[in-house]
Amino acid sequence: MPLIQVVIALIVVGVLLWLVNQFIPMDKKIKSILNGVVIIAVILWLLSVFGLFDSLSSIKIGR
Repeated sequence: MPLIQVVIALIVVGVLLWLVNQFIPMDKKIKSILNGVVIIAVILWLLSVFGLFDSLSSIKIGR
């Protein structure tokens, strides 16, 4: 995936998250949970885009 598409996707996700935080009335706790879930999902997506998530799956724990 080209770097410009990654940057555009991050901008779109950021704007959508900002719009949800600004214009949808929610409890502060729910907003923080939503923000955390979105940030974790974006980090996992970035790891898979750059190929680091695949190398993490080859690590064996235990026998």
